[in-house]
Amino acid sequence: MIVDGIKITADYPADDAELAAYVACVKARVPDVSSVTVKLCPDGAVDLTWTAHHPKFERIRRITGYLVGDMTRWNNSKQAEERDRVKHQ
Repeated sequence: MIVDGIKITADYPADDAELAAYVACVKARVPDVSSVTVKLCPDGAVDLTWTAHHPKFERIRRITGYLVGDMTRWNNSKQAEERDRVKHQ
């Protein structure tokens, strides 16, 4: 089932209002949630598990005084300069 654009699954028969309340609860804590799983515990409580969207991560490096994220537009000499640098662990 999809509630407010978020996929939600439950391992027990739950009504739509209950599932929407779980989505709202998780969304209040994690705004970029993509899916929610609801499991019924033996003691009657529920276990909520969610998956969040991961933001795009771009590495930025300082090379010869310039902050760069992508070296595809560099000329051959600048690419060779970066390739010949000493890499520290």
